[in-house]
Amino acid sequence: MNTPQSAALLAAFNQGDMARVLALSEPPLQDDETTLLLRALALRATERLHEALPLLTRLTQLKPHTFEYWNNLGLVAREAGDASTAERALQQALTLAPQQADVHYNLGLLHLHQKQWLAARNALLDAVRLAPDFIEARLQAAHACHVCGDNTGEEIMLENAANWPPQPAEQALTLASMLSTLGQQDAALRTLHDASIPDGDTASMMRLRITAMRAALYERTNQLDLAEAELASLALNDLPADHQQLLCAAWLAHAAVAARRNEFARAAELYERILATSSDADVLAQAAFGLAGAYDKQGLPHAAWQALQRAHDVQLSIARTIVPELMTEDSQPLAMADLCVSRHEHDRWTDLKPPRSEQSPVFVVGFPRSGTTLLEQMLDAHPDFCAMDERAFIHELTERMTLAGQPYPSALTDITASEADQLRDAYAAMVHKVVPELGTRRLVDKNPLNMLCLPMIMRLFPEARIILCLRHPCDVLLSCYMQSFRSPAFMVLCSSLQRLARGYVRAFDHWFSQVEVFAPRVLEWRYESVVNRFDEHVLKLGHFLELDDPAPLARFAEHARNKHYISTPSYAQVTQGIHRGAVHRWHAYREMFEPILPMLQPMMERLGYT
Repeated sequence: MNTPQSAALLAAFNQGDMARVLALSEPPLQDDETTLLLRALALRATERLHEALPLLTRLTQLKPHTFEYWNNLGLVAREAGDASTAERALQQALTLAPQQADVHYNLGLLHLHQKQWLAARNALLDAVRLAPDFIEARLQAAHACHVCGDNTGEEIMLENAANWPPQPAEQALTLASMLSTLGQQDAALRTLHDASIPDGDTASMMRLRITAMRAALYERTNQLDLAEAELASLALNDLPADHQQLLCAAWLAHAAVAARRNEFARAAELYERILATSSDADVLAQAAFGLAGAYDKQGLPHAAWQALQRAHDVQLSIARTIVPELMTEDSQPLAMADLCVSRHEHDRWTDLKPPRSEQSPVFVVGFPRSGTTLLEQMLDAHPDFCAMDERAFIHELTERMTLAGQPYPSALTDITASEADQLRDAYAAMVHKVVPELGTRRLVDKNPLNMLCLPMIMRLFPEARIILCLRHPCDVLLSCYMQSFRSPAFMVLCSSLQRLARGYVRAFDHWFSQVEVFAPRVLEWRYESVVNRFDEHVLKLGHFLELDDPAPLARFAEHARNKHYISTPSYAQVTQGIHRGAVHRWHAYREMFEPILPMLQPMMERLGYT
């Protein structure tokens, strides 16, 4: 209805004068769309959400085929905390306009708010598919992928994120955290520096939260002096008692630095505060794992174990919404362990011309927490090699085959030389994005669970050198149980010693069965022997890799300190050099291990352990 009142309302709205909009539209005309819409939007702008909802509902009744009205209703209902109305409205908007990116985006935000991570990921990825330059959608899609353990999706969504315009402070915190996990520390710090701080009372709190995040980033990159400099402006006694997010962020940062400075009692006290304060599952898990580590360092295994059980309970609550199919006690989180090639199938493989050994990556494999990061940093310290941190590129090739209608590993039998070249080219392209400076150096592909991808490695790089990292199985399982893993499947796998032991045995059963089929060039790198006779094993490693001068391998600790970011949980340990503290660590927890020792015993003996 084009009336003087409508014109005045529109003019006031365009000028941002929401008080005038509300004054002019009181009382609203029942069926005047312009008045209903502008009054509803003004009510939303002034945070009177529940008053806006009836007006937006009336608009959907007047024009039920106008998707924008349903989208607006869903958006405001979500903000008002009415999830059921929001979902019904957004699903109706999606039915009317399936190609509208902002509808998918709003639905994704609703699912994020509900912590329905898979549904959020799918909706937000749809929004990006329809509008590739929709930065807000890319950011939230990356966050959903991050929680779901979809590392590839996260990286794709954040491609070129370092060049995005400044983000609102809350989004900047999320973006910086994700960029950090991708190893882009400089971009993460720039994101925090450029963040748009809100006006009003929340500005000072947001600046302090950014300071806490910056301190955490510096600790994570082994720059403890810089971390402590940031924490100097976050004095614990000066923090506002009524701001839970800030308190927990500050306590986490202070606790992490305290633990690095061997102040374990202080770290434990801060982690206890977080557990008594926070309601955020991710924060609770971080605090519980941190508390367990602090108690362990103080020689309090029973207290550490209680903290670990709490940490895994929290992580299972996260995993339950992402991988519900793995919640049964007999589930198999390591699905790749079932994908084997038999001798008969291998005998039928077509002949392909392979790359030479020096043209192939060096693969570092083994069950997680077996010393793979230590070895990776040793190799990366040598000028002839270049590591790329932990990447699942070989596993991604197996998924590409299956998506292309070539089931892995059975389809490896008949792939052509051209198809093998295409897979190697895809692998090289992924590597180039991470280490464009590789040049003539040999690539180090360290991913522990590539031990379950031996068929793919042997089909593409049959001359490759492979190093299998070994460590006492009980020390490996304890270390896994004490770590916070991002992968939901690994959250489930590590949720109990029983599950871990079954997974460990399955992984090595798979490995040995495939080694018998392929007879790869493998060096066993036994952690305990390396610790006790380091120089001898440096020479042995140099001989296996045909190095003229293996001496740089021994300077890994200095190299790791200069490198700053290391993606795995061992980021602090590898900067300290060789030490024996991790050998037989499980002895302090022997009573917890007694029930699983019979399950582990045959594999322990096969691996040469007692």
